[in-house]
Amino acid sequence: MKGLIVVLLNLSSGRTMYTSNAYLVLGNHNALDDVNTLVDVGRDPLIMERIYEAPTGVGKQRIEQVVLTHSHYDHAEALPLIHEAFHPVVYAYSPSLEGVDHILNGGETLKLGDRMFEVIHTPGHSHDSICLYCEEERTLFAGDTTLIVQSLGGTYEEQYVHALEKLCRKDIRSIYLGHGEALLKDCNKKLRNTLRVVKESCRLVASSSGRTVE
Repeated sequence: MKGLIVVLLNLSSGRTMYTSNAYLVLGNHNALDDVNTLVDVGRDPLIMERIYEAPTGVGKQRIEQVVLTHSHYDHAEALPLIHEAFHPVVYAYSPSLEGVDHILNGGETLKLGDRMFEVIHTPGHSHDSICLYCEEERTLFAGDTTLIVQSLGGTYEEQYVHALEKLCRKDIRSIYLGHGEALLKDCNKKLRNTLRVVKESCRLVASSSGRTVE
């Protein structure tokens, strides 16, 4: 079996319009039961051209499903365009976005392309942030969840620390980010280091306020 097919539809870098990455996840053989899925839609209308150029299969809807990693405008603004053209089923954690069909809570399993992904709630960047993890491919779609922290400082919510702990228990080979290039090397090591730095930062904040952190 071939690996996961991920088509990067647009990058925030190199564009005059500020937008997120948008990823089209396809099955290996464009089978009828594969689910052509967009992970985030960005805000650049040119995404439509890229979708029509993509090898999404004969006799299939080009976009059958959209999963939003969070509700910020740079990740979700093009949703009306996508919805009008393809009428996909839309998933998001936030109940405030117009056009969402299913509200996620974390812990669900969704089929993207021909692979199964776990929905992981990762609050921190925003309250409604999620990641999508495929155990078979050891692949993570991270949106804007902060996964690389190298220096001490800052404050972090307890829920975010717990989410990092959960991610660190996964075996992750590739991380597709909301902006910039994918991380394709030493993902587990980078995640564990981030968790260490974040926990130490929390201890420093707690110590300065007279609290203790487990």
